[in-house]
Amino acid sequence: MTFKKHIPNLITLLNLFSGTVAVIFAVNNELEMAAYFVFLGIFFDFFDGLAARILKVQGELGKQLDSLADVVTSGVAPGIVVYKLLQTKETIGILNTEIASWETQKIELLPFFGLLITLAAAYRLAKFNIDERQTSSFIGLPTPAAALVVLSLPLILNYSTLEVVTTIIENKWFLIGLTLVLSILMNVEIPLFSLKFKDYSWKNNQIKYVFLITTFILLAVMQFVAVPLIIIMYIVLSIISNNIKR
Repeated sequence: MTFKKHIPNLITLLNLFSGTVAVIFAVNNELEMAAYFVFLGIFFDFFDGLAARILKVQGELGKQLDSLADVVTSGVAPGIVVYKLLQTKETIGILNTEIASWETQKIELLPFFGLLITLAAAYRLAKFNIDERQTSSFIGLPTPAAALVVLSLPLILNYSTLEVVTTIIENKWFLIGLTLVLSILMNVEIPLFSLKFKDYSWKNNQIKYVFLITTFILLAVMQFVAVPLIIIMYIVLSIISNNIKR
């Protein structure tokens, strides 16, 4: 029994480990590897809660640990990735003097805007821990969903053959707008369904099944380009579901 209660927490720590490795890769500008480790962390993030429910060992420690891990995997790592994507050759604050033997110092201010993702994710996770309304659904975009959108960008740049898509992603105004939108969506009061199943009947889970089936089709056809579309679909289906319930 003692070991069993620690299994979900060990899975959560694997999430934290994956997120930390992703941060290291992101700092070194290896964004593709960072993306893969964030995806791995999100995989562990899904199964730690599932393991806790199956083993019936849910507890406050696991809840807090889960959010701490998510801050790294779905907050810090995506923030650094946006920072790297916003980096350009343009610099603000160039220091160069003949008197001192300093090398030219270049400070880019714009990339720091990407860290808004990190701040918004941390705020959203803190709210989640004290919000009793989010037991079977979400209010605001979950941080892993926002992270998936961000981490899909370097993969799209590496593998997509659609020039118009890569041009959009490389546009700094698109990245700034995306950062703002994701930061707002994580903290806005919009009810969104979760993929937790109380039962597996079609009647009670139509929206979830439609979402999952469409997700698999989009991934098969469009690969990484499908990820942002899937998150948009998730929000739209949640709004439709809320209107049907009303």
